[in-house]
Amino acid sequence: MTSTEQLPDGYPAGLIESRMLIGGEWVDAADGRTIDIEAPARKLAIGRVPRGGAADVDRAVRAAVAAFDDWRRRPARERGALVLKIAEGLAARAERIARTQALETGNALRTQTRPEALLAADAFRYFGGLAGETKGETIPLGENTLSYTRREPIGVVGAIVPWNAPVSLSAMKIAPAIAAGNTIVLKAAEDAPLAVLLIAEVCAEHLPPGVVNVITGYGPEAGAALAEHPMVGKLSFTGSTQVGKLVMHAAAERIVPVSLELGGKSPAIVYPDVLDEANDDWAVDCVMASMRFTRQSQSCTAGSRLFLHESVYDRFLEKLAAKAQALKIGDPLDEANDVGALINGKQFRRVCDYIEDGLERNPGRLVCGGLPPGEGPLARGWFTIPTVIAGVSNEWRLAREEIFGPVLVAIPWKDEEDAIRMANDSHYGLAGYVFTRDLARGLRAAHRIESGWVQVNQGGGQSLGQPYGGFKQSGLGREFSLDGMLESFTHRKAVTVNLAA
Repeated sequence: MTSTEQLPDGYPAGLIESRMLIGGEWVDAADGRTIDIEAPARKLAIGRVPRGGAADVDRAVRAAVAAFDDWRRRPARERGALVLKIAEGLAARAERIARTQALETGNALRTQTRPEALLAADAFRYFGGLAGETKGETIPLGENTLSYTRREPIGVVGAIVPWNAPVSLSAMKIAPAIAAGNTIVLKAAEDAPLAVLLIAEVCAEHLPPGVVNVITGYGPEAGAALAEHPMVGKLSFTGSTQVGKLVMHAAAERIVPVSLELGGKSPAIVYPDVLDEANDDWAVDCVMASMRFTRQSQSCTAGSRLFLHESVYDRFLEKLAAKAQALKIGDPLDEANDVGALINGKQFRRVCDYIEDGLERNPGRLVCGGLPPGEGPLARGWFTIPTVIAGVSNEWRLAREEIFGPVLVAIPWKDEEDAIRMANDSHYGLAGYVFTRDLARGLRAAHRIESGWVQVNQGGGQSLGQPYGGFKQSGLGREFSLDGMLESFTHRKAVTVNLAA
């Protein structure tokens, strides 16, 4: 960009300077290093945050340790009331949070970051109301014996979040962890930390120092130091399967509990009865939603393997292509746009590589999309085009590896058993989708798909209250629910008392 080019409304005139939250104080990195944050829609630096390292992580963890004893002893309803205050603070600042996240992630404001900011507030509201549910049960062992269980906080939670949905994912870790009585050190993604630090601001206004700490830095430096810190009692990670294995190894070294929400290559099975004489496009709309095109498909739940019955294959793809091509791509702050930009140049080149691989294959056929333009408005940022490639084999790299970009592969099937077999032929198992007017058949397929979450005749995102997590190499543990809070952020202790003594 030239110095004379006019920036769109909403872009900062200078760099947004932010610091880390450690022990209730806003601090720089111990060694003074920083990271510049880029707006992917313009390939332009918009912010600067500390480049935290091992010394900063240690300081944050020790602050969390110091705050833990007082925080855990507070009545559950008191902790919940403070979490509810955070919810209201986030709701009041939702627009600022949404616009900041749109700038740093490239996700479109109208379709993605504004709903996500409101979801973050709802997450604090939901878990704040559940704080009092961290309770146990009594076990009948006889008249002279009192036996019961209690839920106790684990201690310091070390949490690491990715860049694709940093606001909602940070809320899903902070809110249940502190509602259950833990303290937390959260590492924000180096590509998108600014909106997470705004959440930290609200937390700092309502919580004792050290209950919530947020550090910024690179994964191999700050992230690794957090995962390996001896005072961290629980690890909660959302990100790639590759990095998740490293986090799990770090947890295994110290025998600490770990939750992992990892990658996906989710199947979507379309039965022949979805296109009827009424020409109803409901299933096409659901597939569009499941593919997360409006998030540039930078989602681990994207239904990126589309298994279409051969009788509706061509007609369904024709309708899908028309809807994909109708999506408006451009600057994420423009309310008219449905789709924004990919996070950075590395991800842009990765997605383009997969598209090139698919186009070079025979009999691979480009239905819509393809490589992004090399000039024009979209060339100003890391923009790609929703792409559908037909004639793909389930054995191709395109159908087996998580692309994390808007590339959908369409695979025909004739026999239901073959469709289910192909759907399950993956080392991922996060999400799945089934589309049919026969609900009995839809439920049968849903029960056979090897994924932690399967939707029938819908393609939306996760809902609060519903346990969410993966099978196979898509992860361990559950989030988004009371069960997830209890499973992930409490220990279960049994107490037995001899009443006859």
